Amino acid sequence: MKLSIGIVGLPNVGKSTLFKILTKQEVNIANYPFATIDPNVGIVAVPDERLGKLAKLSNSRKIIPAVVEFYDIAGLVRGAYKGEGLGNQFLSRIREVNAIVQIVRCFKQSDIVHIEGGVDPIRDFEIIKTELILKDLETVTKRLEKAESDARSGGAEAIRIKDGLLAIKKELERGNFLSQSPGLIHSNSGIIKETGLLTAKSQIILLNGAAEDVSDDLKNKVKEIGAEYIIADLATIKEIPELIKKAYQILNWISFFTTGEDETRAWTIEKGTKAPQAAGVIHTDFENKFIRAEVINWQKLLAAGGPSAASSGQSNCPSAVSSGQSNCWQEAKQKGWLRLEGKEYVVQDGDVMVIRHGA
Repeated sequence: MKLSIGIVGLPNVGKSTLFKILTKQEVNIANYPFATIDPNVGIVAVPDERLGKLAKLSNSRKIIPAVVEFYDIAGLVRGAYKGEGLGNQFLSRIREVNAIVQIVRCFKQSDIVHIEGGVDPIRDFEIIKTELILKDLETVTKRLEKAESDARSGGAEAIRIKDGLLAIKKELERGNFLSQSPGLIHSNSGIIKETGLLTAKSQIILLNGAAEDVSDDLKNKVKEIGAEYIIADLATIKEIPELIKKAYQILNWISFFTTGEDETRAWTIEKGTKAPQAAGVIHTDFENKFIRAEVINWQKLLAAGGPSAASSGQSNCPSAVSSGQSNCWQEAKQKGWLRLEGKEYVVQDGDVMVIRHGA
């Protein structure tokens, strides 16, 4: 499963700085608008202490974490939805990602150029909000022309799509993000996926500055669109694992694990995924050939190795068995902690799994 997040905001608010902190990549950071034209792309590991402990337990040769792709997307400006500042190009990049991190400049450093002439976080936030809404309105209006034509020809599905687009258009015309209406997103998930609507994407707002730079009015504006926010001064912070973890959480992503002598690995799925579909993330053939899964919570597996394994992951169990799993797996089985789950099992965050499948 590809996990991707776009970093957006006005020019010179800290997008490329954040990207550099997250990815440790050298990128062009300049004190003028549109220093970034093509998006920089970086892959960031999701911090997860569970991996190291499971790897110690299994004496794994490799650890493979879950990863998120971050896209440093060039700055948006007023009128971006109609092409200002290469806006159409930049907005099309946002359409490709799963979620958005919007950076709002709150710091007041006068030697950093502000495209609007001065620092006003609420104004800047409203500019980006408006541009995303207007771009979605443009997309929906164009799609609605076809939907209305199809509906006149008859057919329940064509009428359903037309009605869904009309409901979406009405919400956008109110000045609302679609993310403020989860029910509307759920009932029109096919339309939203097809059109890649920007305001339906989950958002994290990064308020770039010190705590005293962030007003309660700005926080309330962020809450209105149903977004999470983080206050971080990008000029002083060195790394922000909190952002990566929060991005993972708001997108309803969870991790399950496989562990053995060869590797311990985190696999990413959406919350609510059933065992066969989770198996398909490991290998596409596993979904159709799924028979059952052996499942145990990661903490229970560590506990099977005794107190030291539970705290540090250092196994007290004998060396690995022929299946490649630590004998802690056998200890867990004897204690009745290992479960056999079928096709209807909903995988939980922190499950350690062995998939049994047909040839």
